[in-house]
Formats: sequence, C-alpha cells, structure tokens
Amino acid sequence: MYWDYFGFREPPFTLTPNPDFLFLSRCHQEAYAHLLYAIETRAGFIELSGEVGAGKTTIIRTLLGQLSPESHRSALIFNPAISPLGLLQEINREFGIFSASNETRELHQALNDFLLGENSAGRTVVLVIDEAQNLSPLVLEQVRLISNLETTREKLIQIVLVGQPELKELLGREELRQLRQRITVRYHLRPMEDADIHAYIRHRIRVAAAGREPVTLSPAAVRKIAAYSGGLPRLINGCCDRTLLLAYTMESHEISADMAARAIADLMQADEPRRRRPILPATAAILSLGAAVIFLTVGRDSATPPPPPTPNQAAPAAKESEQSGVRHLQEMLRSAGFYQGSPDGIFDARTEEGVRRFQETERIKIDGRPGGQTLLRLYQKTGGRFPAISSPRADTNKQR
Repeated sequence: MYWDYFGFREPPFTLTPNPDFLFLSRCHQEAYAHLLYAIETRAGFIELSGEVGAGKTTIIRTLLGQLSPESHRSALIFNPAISPLGLLQEINREFGIFSASNETRELHQALNDFLLGENSAGRTVVLVIDEAQNLSPLVLEQVRLISNLETTREKLIQIVLVGQPELKELLGREELRQLRQRITVRYHLRPMEDADIHAYIRHRIRVAAAGREPVTLSPAAVRKIAAYSGGLPRLINGCCDRTLLLAYTMESHEISADMAARAIADLMQADEPRRRRPILPATAAILSLGAAVIFLTVGRDSATPPPPPTPNQAAPAAKESEQSGVRHLQEMLRSAGFYQGSPDGIFDARTEEGVRRFQETERIKIDGRPGGQTLLRLYQKTGGRFPAISSPRADTNKQR
C-alpha cells in the first residue's frame, strides 16, 4: 500500500530473511567471521545460537551464497523434525547423491564416497541444519556419526548447527556429551546494540528505494523502536513497517516519536490474545469498505451513469453491500463529529461534505471522496474499529 507513496521498489521491512537486505552489525559481523573461520579451517562442528528473530537464518543464507561452487559444496536442511534415516536421506538428496536405498549403512557409504571425492578435488563440504533445537537425541546421534567421516588429517564435512537458545540446553544433556565435546566453534548471536539500530533502519530503506532515503526517523523515534525491539531485527522490522503505514496515512515523510509510540502500542495490543481486533493493519476491511464507497461516489459523479444491471446480475445484493459500506462511512464520520443524523447508506451531499471537512481537519487531499488515506485515518480516529451498524431490514424486524 505505502510502497508507491514512498517510491520503494519492494517492501523494506519484510519478516522473511532476504540476503539483499543484509546488514552486518557488530555482533552479526562477529557471527559471520566465526562461521567463515570455522569452515575455512575445517573445524568440523560449529554451533550458532540466538534468540528468535535475531537474524541467524539471514546470516546462514548469506554465508552459503558467498561460498564458491568451485571450492565448496553446501546443503541446507531447514526441516529437521524427521527420523534419523529421514535426515540421512535428506542430506544425500541435498548433496545430489541419488540412492534408492532405505538402509542406513548404504546411505552412509554413499555419503562417505561423495565426501572423499570432494576432498580429493580440493572442495570443502558444508552442511547447515537450521532450527536444530527441534532435533531429537536420536537424530543428533545420527549427526554425530556423520561427523565421524574423516581422513587421518581432517574432517570431511563441516556441520553447522543453528538454533534458538534451547539448542544449548539440548546439547547440554548427558547422553549428548560426545556430540557436545566435538563442537569446536560456538557463537551466540546477541541482539543489535542501540548504535547499530538506526543504521540498520536507514540501510533497509535505502536498499528498498534504490539508494534514496524517502523517509526518515527522528532520534527519539529510533530510541522508542530500540527499546521495544530489544535489538531483534524481526521486531524492528515489524515496528518500522507499522510506522511507515502510519506515515502513509498521515502523508508524512518523517517518523516522529509519537508515531513510533502509536505503532508500538498497536503491535503490543495485537499481541494480546483476548484483543485480536484489527487496528491499523485491517487493510483488507478498509479497502473493502473503500471499494463499496468509491463505487457509489464515482458512479454518482461520472458524466455517464453506470448501466443498469441485467436480469442475471445480483443487483439487490450488490446494492445492499454498497449501502452497507456507506453506512459504515457515515457512522465513522458521525463518531468523529463530522456527520449529523442517522446513517442511511446514501452517499449524498451531506455525506460528501462530512468527508471534505474531515479531510480538511486532517490535512488530507480535499476531494470529498473517501480514498485509502481518508479511510485509514478515519478508522484510526474512531478507535480502530468499525462501529456496529444494524441494517434497515434488521431495524424493521425489530420494530415488528
């Protein structure tokens, strides 16, 4: 919705890992360096842990993307909740080792032959297992057996276990002590420090806007986002996405502390299980209402009136939907103090005047038509909800 307004080529604060937006804060640089060092020195077993949303998966995908196919062979397993046999089959599949066998011994032998061939060719084999905190002890034992594949001088495969802090607890179990003792490089990815957060936000905005910076954040707004997110990139992204939507509704290119606070309050409210009502992100509902209202206003203002429906068209149902949208608009205008009387579902001169006065008050383009920005701002003014409106038909039944 706000991409075109700010001139973004793509959304800058998506929650999915995207190496194009990689920002190496100090702690991310350290994590990256540890992984690269361990792989290049063939350390064997590597552990990377971190909180949910800290950026582990983004680092891993970026690292794998930087490994040259001429010198490395890599595989990423991101669904480890499988059996020991299933894991071995998945690993072989990812490395392009085709075998129809369901025998663990034969699969192990095929993997060993592959590793020996790659080692002879001077290539390093890297296996990354993401979400490793979900591995069962039996599957981890299979991973340990795979790590036994080695020559007299070096490990044939570099295994990176990536997971949430629970991974450290899992590896601390007594029955997994043999595996734990084999891990030579460990790194816990900490949240970003406050000094990096503003640079991170600006970096993502510039990447999405092809080097430009069409929206800025005040230092106070950054401090509020930092306090709310605790330095976790995923929470920073969610908060910034919400503030950009708010800035769009206010036609602003600068995020103030007040706007950041409102976005954070919205996010915190949405996290409450018993209060899952749509606030600003109720875009679908807003657009649905807008479509009905705009249809009526365009049809009324157009020089050529819309053609009458054919007998096969569901005209009554469509008309009722449109009138319901206008009633919602009128009720919100009335709640905000810009419409008098009872909502009747007719977009008349009085309704248009209410829209104009609201737009003037909110400093939105004054055209009398309830477009996306007008509706979002009006929705916000009425407490982030659609007022309950009974249809005329229901009122009639009640009178009976």
